This record gives sequence, structure tokens and C-alpha cells, in this order.
Amino acid sequence: MSDDASLLADFEHMFELAPVSLWLEDFSGVRALFERWRAEGVREIEPHLRAHPQAVAAYGAAIRVLKVNQRTLQLLAAPDQATLERSLPQIFRDDMHTHALPEIVQLWAGEGGFSNQTVNYALDGRRLDVRVRGRILPGHEQTWDRVLVSLEDNTEPMRAQRELARSEQYARGLFEHSPVSLWVEDFSQVKRLLDEVRANGISDFRTFLKVHPEFVERCMREIRVIDVNRVTMPLFGAADKRELLARTDRVFTDDMHESFADQLQDLWEGKLVQQREVVNTTMAGEPLHIHMQFAVLEGHRHDWSLVLLSLVDITARKKAEAYLEYLGKHDVLTGLRNRTYYAEELNRLKRKGPWPVAVLALDLNGLKMINDEQGHGAGDALLRRAGEVLTKAVDAPASVARIGGDEFCILIPGGDERAAQLMLERVASLVELNNQFYAGTTLSFAIGSAIAHGGEQLEAAVQQADQAMYESKARYYAEQGRERRRPG
Repeated sequence: MSDDASLLADFEHMFELAPVSLWLEDFSGVRALFERWRAEGVREIEPHLRAHPQAVAAYGAAIRVLKVNQRTLQLLAAPDQATLERSLPQIFRDDMHTHALPEIVQLWAGEGGFSNQTVNYALDGRRLDVRVRGRILPGHEQTWDRVLVSLEDNTEPMRAQRELARSEQYARGLFEHSPVSLWVEDFSQVKRLLDEVRANGISDFRTFLKVHPEFVERCMREIRVIDVNRVTMPLFGAADKRELLARTDRVFTDDMHESFADQLQDLWEGKLVQQREVVNTTMAGEPLHIHMQFAVLEGHRHDWSLVLLSLVDITARKKAEAYLEYLGKHDVLTGLRNRTYYAEELNRLKRKGPWPVAVLALDLNGLKMINDEQGHGAGDALLRRAGEVLTKAVDAPASVARIGGDEFCILIPGGDERAAQLMLERVASLVELNNQFYAGTTLSFAIGSAIAHGGEQLEAAVQQADQAMYESKARYYAEQGRERRRPG
């Protein structure tokens, strides 16, 4: 199995094994509901929803749950999916309806997805603050019958922040038992260094850092970690607090210089409360994506001697976002890039080149006949074989995308006629090897190529390649002794 095929298999398994809650849902009812509202004259959706609260409930009722993963059942305390579906009115209730407004507005505006902070309720009565992200899957934009939704549970970090503000006495217990990583640090020497730079007449600190990048590392060395809480050690893979504090050089590596330089810039400008996403490193050397909140505590703003940092592990969220991004730019069946990526790449090449650009249009011969005679399962198998061949044939900076049912396109930046010919020969060679490996159905492409020497020629080159491909396809069917009834 190729590396790309293996990657595709990993993504297919990610739904069930993802450490975040994932839902596969059918929003076709929502689309129909929107069409009805528009037919009834609704133009501005948010005022309509606020004036008609029952419309929000109608939106929720129009969503059909197809599948959830194990993390979802765990998060909502449901023994199985059937119980979960029966209990949806219990999960989505009370203030959740108000929180649903932003996602409805985003979908109404045609954004193809949504992101929203909302409230759900577990079956054991727990109130859950969750970040919801949804994406209409590629190929389902016209029906909305497949939407992938992720729920990130951020109940505990938000609860920790609320509890921290209540009383100083409770803060210590919350610090030790908080479900997020907490660090207490002394930044007084960092403040001293910044004050010295300012006293020397420096006003443009950003330029100063560019001229003296070593200053960033010097400030990093001056940070003194006072304490960390219990959850921090397993988060970073440390055996105990002593090991972690003795080896902070493993956690805060050179890769952090850029984000720490931004943090210093904010401190220079007087921003003593900050938040940003950073990448730390575990004791084992693995990257750890973190959402960091930083605050110089009240009573210590004169010297920065007491700073509280909360670190939330967002690695799972980043993986889920990568999965959603992957689906947005890839064809799941073949593992190739999809039409969305292809359109973006055409626009990028049209603006920037490099020139010339070779365009190869490919069409899978005989797919319709195979679908008709052997079924769509056989057709899908042939498409997967096409994906295997084209994945092996095309290396960066060239790219290949499935742009239709049996249509593909290869773009070669900086590619001339020779590059196009070499690609044709490479595809032909790999097709021959593929047909030797797979018995039965023969894999065959009709291919046409053209060269664009400037941005204004790129669309014309695509059309020329398409025309040449159709001529190749006509020759193929003529040689096969039959006519092609229609493209397929």
C-alpha cells in the first residue's frame, strides 16, 4: 500500500477513533427548511429566528443523526447511539436554542460550514460547554445530506476560570486539581531586561528583536517556573514535577522563539493578559499543540513576579481540524485532491505562475459501461486504481485532482511540452503495471495536454487539453469497435 493510500485509510479510521466527539449528520431537511423560509419571504434570518423561537426548534428537528463515534457516547454518557438519538431533546434544550443562532446564520449565508460555542447536556444531567464545528462534506454541497460535526468539550477550562475568580483560598485546590495544565512563573527578570532596553532609548522594539534575535532566547532563559499542577506532568510525559522543572529546555525548544517573540512584543506594549496558540514539546520529543492563556496577576503588575499560565491541550482539535481540512480538499474515494483544490490551484497559478504551465486532462475510459454491467462497486474499485496510479505518477510541485466523476487533471507548474510528454509516458507505464497487478477490468485513460505560457492563456490551455482528451477518447472507442453513448 502506498503512503498516500495508508494515509487515506488512517483518515477513514479517524472518525471512530478520534479523541474528540464526531457526528455524521444529514442536513438535507435543514436545506429544505431554509428553502421554505425563503419562499415565505424570509430575507434576514437572525431577526426572523428571534421573532419566532419555534423556528430554532424546527431547525433542530430537521437534523438527522446518521452516526456518532465512541467519544461522543462517552462525552454525553449514552450507552449506545439508539439511546442517544432517543434522548436528543434532553441533550439539546434550554439555553442551547439561543446558542444555536450563530450556526444557523452561517449556514443561511451559504458558508458551507459553521463554528459555534454552545451548550449541551449529558444524559447524567451535566451541562457541557462545547465548541461545535461543522462542514458539509465534498460532493454533498447540493443536498447537505452529509455533514461532519465535531464537538470540543471545553467545560472544564471554562469552569476552572470561573472558580479561580471566586476566592484565593479555593484557588490553591483548584490549581492542583484543575483539569488543565497550570503554571505559576516569575517574569520579573524579563521585565528588568525590557526596562533596560527601553532605558537605552529603544522605541521600536519589533525592529530591535529583528536585529537582536538572541534577546528572545536570553529572555526565555530568565523565566523562572515556580510551580505546576498535577495534570501538567502526564500532559508533558514527565515522571514527576522535579523531572519536568529540571528539563524545561525540552518543553520550550527553539521552535517557540517566534511565538515567544510575539509574547514579548505584547508585554512591551503593556498587554499583561494574553492568549495564543503555541507548540510545546513533550519529554519524548512529540509536538504538543497548546492554547495558552497568560496573565500577570493583580498585585504583581509592578514587577511581573507572579504570572499564571493555563495550557489546554488542543492537539486532538488540531487533528480534527486537519481531518476536516483534508476532506475539504481531497476526494475520499481516490485519495486525490478534489475540484475545490483544483479551482484554487488554477487561480494561484494564474496569478503567480511559474510559467509555462503544462495541463493534462484525463478521463477514465469505460467507467459507465463497468457501472452498468458490473455495478458501482466495480466502478469505484476502478476509480481507486486510477487514484493509485496518479498518486504515484505525480510529484510536487505538480498536482493531480479528481474534478468530476471520471475526470482528472494534472497541473505542472514550470512544465513545458517535454514535461507534459514525460508525464504522459510515466502515467502510461504505471497504468501498464497496474493492469498487470489487477486481473480482470482494464484501467485506461484518455489524455490530452496543452501548455500555457501566461496567466491569460491558462483557461484556454485547460480547454485545449479537454478537447485533445475527447479526441483521444473518440479514438479509443473507435478502436474498441463501439460508440460511446455519453460521457462516463
